[in-house]
Amino acid sequence: MLIQILKDIEDPRIERCKLHQLIDILIIAICAVISGAETWEEIEEFGKSKQEWLESILELTNGIPSSDTFRRVISRIKPAEFQEKFLKWIETIRENIDKEVIAIDGKTLRRSHNNKLGKTAIHIVSAWANSNKLVIGQVKTEEKSNEITAIPELLQILEIKGCIVTIDAMGCQKEIAKKIIEQEADYSLALKANHEKMYKEVEEYFQEQIKLNFEDKEIDYHQTIDKAHGRLESRKYWVTSDIDFLSQKKEWKNLASVVCVESSRTIADNTSIEFRYYISSLPADAKLLAYAVRSHWGVENSFVIILKC
Repeated sequence: MLIQILKDIEDPRIERCKLHQLIDILIIAICAVISGAETWEEIEEFGKSKQEWLESILELTNGIPSSDTFRRVISRIKPAEFQEKFLKWIETIRENIDKEVIAIDGKTLRRSHNNKLGKTAIHIVSAWANSNKLVIGQVKTEEKSNEITAIPELLQILEIKGCIVTIDAMGCQKEIAKKIIEQEADYSLALKANHEKMYKEVEEYFQEQIKLNFEDKEIDYHQTIDKAHGRLESRKYWVTSDIDFLSQKKEWKNLASVVCVESSRTIADNTSIEFRYYISSLPADAKLLAYAVRSHWGVENSFVIILKC
């Protein structure tokens, strides 16, 4: 399927310079990067080590291309065209799962800076489909602060209908929430001090209600406990759709609930407690929102940056 989809990519070379077919170059490079290759030389080494298998699916009339060929050809391909085709392939292998968590997060690409040339490190904003264990889209930015503009661009190329989109505090923006709803998905957004007024309102509400044990308040509750290697972790989730106390409620598209998570970690005799807050378009379902929150935490270190070369 991947071969059929990529065959339509425009070859940037003139006819007399085509010692290797474009599809051969692309397939070898993709397989190599998925297998962990990080340089053009490593892509060539992968091709040579897997040549027998590659010859069963590719023509390879002139053998495995050199590292210089990989660099020269792939560097000239139109990035937008390649991304469109690659995401089309990803969608063919991705299983559609209702309430799939799509975690959007940014990572800085290792060794992508060049101080001598004044080049800053490349920052990649990625979308991870949790149940499928797939990166389903990526957008490059020059700075982490540019995530706010990169996220809508990434959402535009994704099929997220019926999914739950989770984003950290950087992406907790009204226009991003609106964009997610317009694409028929739901959101769970981390709330921090970058929305000072709203954060304070949510924090004060939950801290007061925890002390009062939520008397006369509609609340849904869920707790998880994990024990491993002398460590005890407890997470308590309180969710309410009683959000009339929010002064900016109407400014957030389809805002339906707010969430408080109390994370408690005990190692030996030392216990630390941390509170986190979220806003969501989902109903007050503590178990579902706990799943969304934990899915995002779990994949923050799981993103694979594709085509790092």
